Amino acid sequence: MCALKRTAALFSPEDPFGELKKNPSLPAGLRRRFNDRVLIMTTSECFARCPHCTRAFILGKTETVDTEEKLEKCVQYVKKHPEIRDVLLSGGDVLTLSNAAVKRLVDAFASLEQIDIVRICTRALVDKPERITDSLARLLARSGKVWANVHINTAAEALRAAPAAARLVNKGIPVSSQTVLLKGVNDTPEKMLLLLRKLSAARIRPYYVFQCDPVAAIEKRFGVPLKKAKAIEKYCAEHIGGLSLPRFVADLPSSLRKTPLDLL
Repeated sequence: MCALKRTAALFSPEDPFGELKKNPSLPAGLRRRFNDRVLIMTTSECFARCPHCTRAFILGKTETVDTEEKLEKCVQYVKKHPEIRDVLLSGGDVLTLSNAAVKRLVDAFASLEQIDIVRICTRALVDKPERITDSLARLLARSGKVWANVHINTAAEALRAAPAAARLVNKGIPVSSQTVLLKGVNDTPEKMLLLLRKLSAARIRPYYVFQCDPVAAIEKRFGVPLKKAKAIEKYCAEHIGGLSLPRFVADLPSSLRKTPLDLL
């Protein structure tokens, strides 16, 4: 039995990656799975509640970092753990917040000497590209530590995101895309290759292609067989250069890394 099937039972809607079970004393709104990074649940609001989102089950049901007191507790946690160098501002979608709120969150972590990267995790480039204004891009660029992580699944979405991505890249903010391999959406070699080419043309780095998380309702609707996923990966590797080739992985709650498909 492959690792995906063995670990499917570990996913639960309330705590899909076992973060709370593993770390029950974490500050409210802070999630930690990996040694060098933490995720901050900034809001339960989102531009698009994707039907394949693993965290969709907990939005509105879990605490977010929505007060100065909560933010300060998260900052103090990070300071007490100098091995943390990467902070993900997620949710929900951090860019549903005001510029002032985004700045407060970014500055709180970017000001720490130990932090190299503050990630803005967002779908705004696709679902609300007008949110990515020049003023927001300038705000995000000030610290020199911000990266934008976007979620793009099709070539059409990549084309829609391109102008907003340009506003960020032109201000010096690297933009990367995480894609989920979805049955009936992008699960052919040709569709995936076209997506990677459109991302690269928009100066959006193809970062990860994820196997759909093995939560029962999501897996049944969107899951792509592992053999087919590996064939798509092989095709893309044979038809596009390394700069445009993401890592094809599974995100398993039992693993301390994103697991390459060839290890499954």
